[in-house]
Amino acid sequence: MKTFVLGLTLFRIVSGPVLFLLVIFFQAYFLAFSIFIIASITDYLDGKLAREYNVESSLGATLDPIADKILVLFALFAITVTTKDPFIGSMSAIILAREFWVSALREHAAKNSLSYATKVTFLAKIKTTIQFLALALFFLGFSIDNALMIFLASFTLFLALLISLKTALDYSAKVFKV
Repeated sequence: MKTFVLGLTLFRIVSGPVLFLLVIFFQAYFLAFSIFIIASITDYLDGKLAREYNVESSLGATLDPIADKILVLFALFAITVTTKDPFIGSMSAIILAREFWVSALREHAAKNSLSYATKVTFLAKIKTTIQFLALALFFLGFSIDNALMIFLASFTLFLALLISLKTALDYSAKVFKV
């Protein structure tokens, strides 16, 4: 079971670059959408199964947030290139900068025995869910060539951006005790 759970995390890591290639070089939007949905589900499943079957590992705990970031990074790159929209590109850049910032905060917190300050919050889980929803809507909108769905995806990504900034500020305040 431990290998299966780790495999789910590794699937997310591999899915990111695969999605990018499918979208950019083959315009295989529905296939990218399908893979993205499966990868998103593995984000929920790997942690749940690891806890349920008591097969949590330090490698899995380390790779899980990295897998999410890799999946989101490649999906945002693919969407930005596909839309050629500077607004989408700007939101993507800020979301990715937040991910790097929070990773740096977690590293700093771990080195200074402040890990409690960067424990994943419920709002951060909501942020991830809304991000994944936005990205899935983009891929689905591209696959059915639906401007309304792409607009809804853009709006949802904007909501994810706002929550991303809020959680980054919350983590920063806890780490620096502002």
